[in-house]
Amino acid sequence: MKHIVTFGEIMLRLKAPGTERFFQSPMLEATFGGGEANVAVSLANFGLPVSFVTVLPNNLIADACLAELRRFGVDIKEVVRQGTRMGIYFLEAGANQRPSVVVYDRSESAIATAQPGCLDWGRILADADWFHLTGITPAISQSAADLCLEALHAARSQGVTISCDYNYRKNLWKYGKSAQSVMTEIARLVDVGIANEEDCQKALGIEVEASGSNQSIEGGHLNRAHYEALCKKMLETFPNLKKQAITLRESVSADHNGWSACLYNGKEFFVSRKYDISDIVDRVGGGDAFAGGLIYGLRQNMADADALEFAVAASCLKHSISGDFNRVSVAEVERLMKGDASGRVQR
Repeated sequence: MKHIVTFGEIMLRLKAPGTERFFQSPMLEATFGGGEANVAVSLANFGLPVSFVTVLPNNLIADACLAELRRFGVDIKEVVRQGTRMGIYFLEAGANQRPSVVVYDRSESAIATAQPGCLDWGRILADADWFHLTGITPAISQSAADLCLEALHAARSQGVTISCDYNYRKNLWKYGKSAQSVMTEIARLVDVGIANEEDCQKALGIEVEASGSNQSIEGGHLNRAHYEALCKKMLETFPNLKKQAITLRESVSADHNGWSACLYNGKEFFVSRKYDISDIVDRVGGGDAFAGGLIYGLRQNMADADALEFAVAASCLKHSISGDFNRVSVAEVERLMKGDASGRVQR
């Protein structure tokens, strides 16, 4: 069976306990996470063969990270070991009206300093039919951006379907290139795009006039009809795109969100069911859970509308799980899709 390849940076995640502020207690919870690795874990949990490719230093922390990925069934044999440090991110979980805070410490990480040519993309993609990356990795350094483009051109030449979550991170674009100059070049090579409205605006410079109501990303007021025009403009701007999905998050507070998504395939526009998610446990990785669910649905030849519903349900469940990884099965996602949202004990 053909496999899926995801490529990007995985980091050590250091989180303040519960909803505490940084160092309110003299401890941090240590796990691992990163956009493309999170997608790989989701796909492995869904039973698909998936490889995660990255660059990590040859030390005990990176060893533990790879052991964790291996435990989920993610193939890590193409990971290159070089460089001197692993990227880190610190997380302070928000509550009520106090937002979550992320602090990055990833300068000069192994993947940030890796150069094109260090990964054998011909071999890595030889038995693959899908390649996934995000806009996070090309944001960390020029050489990381060059690695992403090298991988994308190899995937295109080998006829591999490419998906990209544009994932704009304003605190990462510090090496002299604008997000739009890099991400526009990347988007021209993508088949399936994933984004929220801010990603389209800030990473690609694509926006449409607001119609009918205020389009406030932070305010939680989202006019879904507005997004059909945005999706269509994405496909008009990037003719290579076959499908564009946009997630719709309505932020009532840090721990109460509305969650849905839409998808346009060039002919039809679909809007998913909306989930009202209260008492959020951890929303970090929610977008990656959506991407993993969408890739699963499309690769399993679900109808586009069904793949969208699967992705939104998978991501909804992620909001109930601590850590970056979405630790759910296909059966659990399908139960939620069928309306079993009561949370009653299963026995």
